[in-house]
Amino acid sequence: MNTRFLLKGMTLDERTREYIEKRLTRIEKLIDPVSELEIEVDRDKKGKFRVEITVKTPHNLYRAEETTESVEGSTDMTIDELEAQIAKKKNKNRDLKLRGNRSIKKKLVVDEAARF
Repeated sequence: MNTRFLLKGMTLDERTREYIEKRLTRIEKLIDPVSELEIEVDRDKKGKFRVEITVKTPHNLYRAEETTESVEGSTDMTIDELEAQIAKKKNKNRDLKLRGNRSIKKKLVVDEAARF
């Protein structure tokens, strides 16, 4: 998994970077190991932190952004939103597959003379 930090006009201390990486393990469990993660952190003029996380998988792109008073709060809210997006996509794919299986099963005709 490739992880890239983009910092605009600021630096992250080691403790904050470790916190973000620790929280990202929740996302890494849900996606392919080939995926790329981009974490963008910047601070606006009012002192609020904006955290944007983009997850690029081979077939999908997930993105979430949040602005709060702390980097940790923004990170938590962003990761929660990404988890919801990924879970929704996985459930949608699973449901479509099951629906297709049911459709094929309905169309299947078994001969009464067939022996099983």
